[in-house]
Amino acid sequence: MCIMLSHLAEQSPSVRERKEDSKLPSNPEEVEDLRRDSATNPLIAFTFNELKIITGNFRQDRVLGGGGFGSVYKGFISEDLREGLPPIPVAVKVHDGDNSHQGHREWLAEVIFLGQLSHPNLVKLIGYCCEDQQRVLIYEYMARGSVENNLFSRVLLPLPWSIRMKIAFGAAKGLAFLHEAEKPVIYRDFKTSNILLDLDYNAKLSDFGLAKDGPVGDKSHVSTRIMGTYGYAAPEYIMTGHLTPRSDVYSYGVVLLELLTGRKSLDKSRPAREQNLTDWALPLLKEKKKLLNIIDPRLEGDYPIKGVNKAAMLAYHCLNRNPKARPLMRDIVDSLEPLQVSTEVSTEKTMPTVIIEVPNAELKRKEDA
Repeated sequence: MCIMLSHLAEQSPSVRERKEDSKLPSNPEEVEDLRRDSATNPLIAFTFNELKIITGNFRQDRVLGGGGFGSVYKGFISEDLREGLPPIPVAVKVHDGDNSHQGHREWLAEVIFLGQLSHPNLVKLIGYCCEDQQRVLIYEYMARGSVENNLFSRVLLPLPWSIRMKIAFGAAKGLAFLHEAEKPVIYRDFKTSNILLDLDYNAKLSDFGLAKDGPVGDKSHVSTRIMGTYGYAAPEYIMTGHLTPRSDVYSYGVVLLELLTGRKSLDKSRPAREQNLTDWALPLLKEKKKLLNIIDPRLEGDYPIKGVNKAAMLAYHCLNRNPKARPLMRDIVDSLEPLQVSTEVSTEKTMPTVIIEVPNAELKRKEDA
């Protein structure tokens, strides 16, 4: 179970936060005014009535999933809804009706970041709704749902090695793009539930509600409230609140470890010393004789030994407690490229065509100032 770190933050907003909350946009015109300086991607401002049409009036059998933020519905934009728009399936994330300031800031963060960033390994934001108390996001539909649901599913066949490395590679490219953007972005909530998969198992990062602008110039970090998910957050960030791109690298190491072992970052159902995946597995990653004992048994040995060793060492370096000793995301991308193999054959032969409907995000978070 994922436990958010937000309880470490101050529970009452500061005076500055309250002033900022009063300036939050309350209609599409104000959103576009705010986006004007940084927006590169055109976003569609949907009316709430249009979203009712898209989702069949938010029918319960259209629900893909949900969490503390609200619910996600599968929808369909038809040709006659808006002229010039192709008919496409979409995911419609409806934030809670209470329209809390924290929730509004997270909603706005996604609009801002995904309105200025575009990459094959980032989920595409198509539009939004900012009408009265409604705060809604409309994304491209990701047919296979989250990595979390695919990797830990008890009903789907286990992901083969080639698909796991394809996911690791795609997600790494997404993070590298964020870290090397003209204005660097720290994702801050990298985990399997926030990596979505299309029909071909291409990985895309979703849910930018906790993303932050990275340090620029001679600054080494940004100071923030401590937000994220236990089991994924970097130890130095939990201790100090100092956020750097290397914080994302640590979280990436945890996800790579999950892909290798088939185990969740935190699992209370396991013996005490095995409940925290990183604590349990880290000492074993460098020991080749013991390493194969922790690889996901559902793979039944169907993986290249050299590839496993290389991926394990990469995870080991990502999880270094000294953030400066961790690799850069672009170096991780370079390390994973040789591990990529053609996935078409293995996908057709071993993967089911069953599509699991899941949300684009699953947990409620409080955004910092």
